[in-house]
Amino acid sequence: MTTYEDSIEVRGARVHNLKNIDVTIPREKLVVITGLSGSGKSSLAFDTIYAEGQRRYIETFSAYARQFLGSLERPDVDKIDGLSPVIAIEQKTTSKSPRSTVGTITEIYDFLRLLFARAADAYSYETGDKMVSYSDEQIKDLILESFKGKRINILAPVIRSRKGHYRELFEQIAKQGFVKVRTDGEIVDLEKGMKLDRYKTHDIEIVIDRLKIDDSKDNEKRLMESINTAMYHGDDVLMVIDQDTNEPRYFSRNLMCPSSGISYPNPEPNNFSFNSPKGACPKCNGIGELYVVNEKKLVPDDSLSIKNGALAPHGPQKKSWIFKQFDTIAQRFDFSLDTAWKDIPEDAKQMIFYGGKEKFTVESKLLGVARNYDIDFEGVANFIESQYKSNSTSLVRWAKDFMDKVECPKCNGSRLRKESLYFKVDDKSIADLVKMDIIELGEWIEHLPERLTDKQNKISGEIIKEIKSRVQFLLDVGLTYLSLNRSSKSLSGGEAQRIRLATQIGSQLVGVLYILDEPSIGLHQRDNEKLINSLVSLRDVGNSVIVVEHDKDMIERADHVIDIGPFAGKHGGEIISEGTPAELQKQDTLTAKYLNGKKEIGIPKKRRSGNGKKLVLKGCTGNNLKNVSVEFPLGQMIGVTGVSGSGKSTLINETLYPILNAHYFNGVKKPMPYKSIKGLEHLDKVIDINQSPIGRTPRSNPATYTKTFDEIRKLFAQIPEAMIRGYKPGRFSFNVAGGRCETCQGGGLKVIEMNFLPDVYVECETCQGKRFNRETLEIRYKGKSISDVLDMTIDEAVDFFEHIPKIFRKLKTIKDVGLGYITLGQQSTTLSGGEAQRIKLATELSKRDTGNTFYILDEPTTGLHFEDINVLMKVLNKLADKGNTVLIIEHNLDVIKTVDYIIDIGYEGGKGGGQVVAKGTPEELIKNKKSYTAKFLKKELN
Repeated sequence: MTTYEDSIEVRGARVHNLKNIDVTIPREKLVVITGLSGSGKSSLAFDTIYAEGQRRYIETFSAYARQFLGSLERPDVDKIDGLSPVIAIEQKTTSKSPRSTVGTITEIYDFLRLLFARAADAYSYETGDKMVSYSDEQIKDLILESFKGKRINILAPVIRSRKGHYRELFEQIAKQGFVKVRTDGEIVDLEKGMKLDRYKTHDIEIVIDRLKIDDSKDNEKRLMESINTAMYHGDDVLMVIDQDTNEPRYFSRNLMCPSSGISYPNPEPNNFSFNSPKGACPKCNGIGELYVVNEKKLVPDDSLSIKNGALAPHGPQKKSWIFKQFDTIAQRFDFSLDTAWKDIPEDAKQMIFYGGKEKFTVESKLLGVARNYDIDFEGVANFIESQYKSNSTSLVRWAKDFMDKVECPKCNGSRLRKESLYFKVDDKSIADLVKMDIIELGEWIEHLPERLTDKQNKISGEIIKEIKSRVQFLLDVGLTYLSLNRSSKSLSGGEAQRIRLATQIGSQLVGVLYILDEPSIGLHQRDNEKLINSLVSLRDVGNSVIVVEHDKDMIERADHVIDIGPFAGKHGGEIISEGTPAELQKQDTLTAKYLNGKKEIGIPKKRRSGNGKKLVLKGCTGNNLKNVSVEFPLGQMIGVTGVSGSGKSTLINETLYPILNAHYFNGVKKPMPYKSIKGLEHLDKVIDINQSPIGRTPRSNPATYTKTFDEIRKLFAQIPEAMIRGYKPGRFSFNVAGGRCETCQGGGLKVIEMNFLPDVYVECETCQGKRFNRETLEIRYKGKSISDVLDMTIDEAVDFFEHIPKIFRKLKTIKDVGLGYITLGQQSTTLSGGEAQRIKLATELSKRDTGNTFYILDEPTTGLHFEDINVLMKVLNKLADKGNTVLIIEHNLDVIKTVDYIIDIGYEGGKGGGQVVAKGTPEELIKNKKSYTAKFLKKELN
């Protein structure tokens, strides 16, 4: 009999489509939950087990603390026993802040900051000399030794290379009892009312003392007092001048350049943080990028005149103050608002863009009188910059349309102050280290102790140990190609999840329940083994690991597998098999059939040869691409493969797609650098189906996303009864007042706040969850109200709307991609990742294709079971059979083996990638000895 110590007992789980299931999950084991997309895997793992773990954790807080945290809804489950603290590592949890990087998430950057604050050598940014710092006693000894027998001046620098007349400063110095100052290299007496030229830059030092250095005790005492006084007035810096040679020499308690005299504050970890004012570049505030106005976006067509709308932000001429200003500028520079922009004088263009103040006089030849004009104009570019800095989201978005994101010119994208970049460990600044990929960084940190002094090693030993272990964890989960300065918002779901996994392994917690959501997404087979080993090591230290996964290797390495099904949606939600992987293969389930080979995704008997035309992209150099040139044969299904980080997304999503989108649809996203593209005339549109979610609110659903609901509302508005009552399509929307139930505002549910207990969602008592008011529900089509239609599954709706082509075509496509079980009104927030992506795919597929369309799909197998992939490939094959080009970025071998042509990028990830390793049919590819993809594909084809 199992006990709570060795298992987690779930009894009566009914969340979403789960059918009152009971399940026992062994603890301290690697457990995989698998099954069709939409069968209820995430409902069990995240919405039941994790949700209850979170709720129990929050319930341990005081009632006072809970009111600030909000409350968590209790999952619909009878009881869960044996639950330990739960950590969910999902794909949606990366920060979208531009300040979050791989280095900050993994904490490696925090340790690097500490290393540089404690063990770095500082260098002058003016001369490159090593900075020095002395105690007052050391300074005294150096002066006695260096200037023995010489006459010297001791000075306190107060102004360095700054403009101003400094009258008040001189008065203040005189009041403190000093009689001489050195201004711009010349020692002068302080006089009443003394001032300098305010428009020139000046250096000013107070003359503290003038003495001859000898061996007497009195001399030594006087020198020490002068040093203290000079340090006080000179902000811890003093200057000594030999009266014979007039050569200055600097001494400082801080770090200081011995020849130029510039000083840095003594370093702290914050001096190397781009999130602290002490370390952040003052121009970009530590972001590394700036938005600057692009003059070409302000005037996209220079053949137009200002009157006809040459200035895009202002449009054609209208009665407004701004156009009166343009008219005044036109009179000043002798052109008219009808003059084409390209013919306007350059001085006038600069004033229109960047503003200015000017008074001028124009003599009227007709009246013989002179009129005075006054220009005081902000400038169009300056106005757009001020709107970008405003607090209004809509104005900021508007301003961005006329701006480009560029690397900050002051810090060159490093995000840090100039001084911070001149602290070096082993001749490397912190900015040099964050640009390295993880493999390079790992090698550098491994050999660093050999290159440090004994003192540095003593100080940094523990820090280096911490950095080493964290870098190793990133290597272990296959993230060798990332760099620490990579922004977290640019990471894919799989990468973000593996970074969090590496961080958790580094934390060395024990007795925790980890729940992961498809961590193998975006991972090449070569790196999959590393990931599985990481999960096994997490289990071996005494944790329980539950993984929602479809990956064959992961299932075979698990200790226990739970298969949920038998099908999806209403037809799923049951435990159809549980046990070891060997026991699973003996079952008669869909998962078992694909694992034991009874069912498989077949290899086509004949590969398509295409239409003979091709798209040729040359000279791609974005990110890690090494001057790549690629031919894409049209009319075929193309697979783009390669290890994670090899450059697939840079080539396709960042270079090819923006080029095609700009050409066919005037897209504004700038492609990564490339030399040329040929063959655009062979296509007429491009469609990109990426992995972004279809909706983030419960009001979004498949019917609204695919625009099917628009057609259904139009249909209901044409019913005779609706026309008699004067109902328009808007009457049948639950988002617009009029036809919806106003009690719940079309939500169908009401939230009852329970103060310190979780909020309770109850059916709206007015409409009983139907979302619409009584009058709207009286309108019926074939006996069904608009609410009944939203409750239909796609399968039911396909039959119901069989004779309405516009609706039928869209619904049929959703059914064809394997989503017949979801309802038309199902909340987008309850859809799994695989379901959401297939709805996007269905939306694009329902549009009429021309046979010359270029489809781009980025890892469409995300979240899909073997059976779902089979259904998906049938749909994509139909598209290719019609002559369209289907390009798929993919790691899944079931997909790769069925494509007509493969482009394999590699060899490695990061700096070791960015080349075309191999290309051709799958049969040709497997002959390549250097391709990692070829090795794994060979086993699959054989």
